[in-house]
Amino acid sequence: MFQILKANSTHSALLSKLSEQSFLVPHGHSAPKKDIDNYIAANFSQENFLEELENPKNEYHLIYYQNEIAGFSKVVLNSENENIKARNTMLLSRLYLLKEFYGLGLGKALLEFNISFAKRYNQRGIWLAVWVENPRAILFYKKMGFQKVGAYDFKISETHSNPNHILYLAF
Repeated sequence: MFQILKANSTHSALLSKLSEQSFLVPHGHSAPKKDIDNYIAANFSQENFLEELENPKNEYHLIYYQNEIAGFSKVVLNSENENIKARNTMLLSRLYLLKEFYGLGLGKALLEFNISFAKRYNQRGIWLAVWVENPRAILFYKKMGFQKVGAYDFKISETHSNPNHILYLAF
């Protein structure tokens, strides 16, 4: 059915491609096209992923469905947030799925995997930022037990930011 594997530097090109495709579906209309294109170029390049994969703070996991890549997650252990009093919390920086894999339970499986991962590393909870105009993601996280604890402006470009909720799941 599905398989979750730890990503490594050999996956940098795959992560670059997956990021662009999966980011555009919920966020492609959130800012002017030029801003979105520049954001993708600056943040989702193969070189950027190679650098991130070599940083021991970052942990990437790939999810496959019937031997096809479906998405990935990025987490950062011991990542504090001003809206959360607990220490030793994990940031879920990205949980991206390709649109053709929506509705198969893969997001839930990947999130549950990351929650177990956080608990193995003695994290007290998991937090994330989600765009306020992404109702599908907000509903998903709320169903999984996350609570809104704050707000954050996600900078797309020098002239455009998107308002985000900070959501938290305490263990």
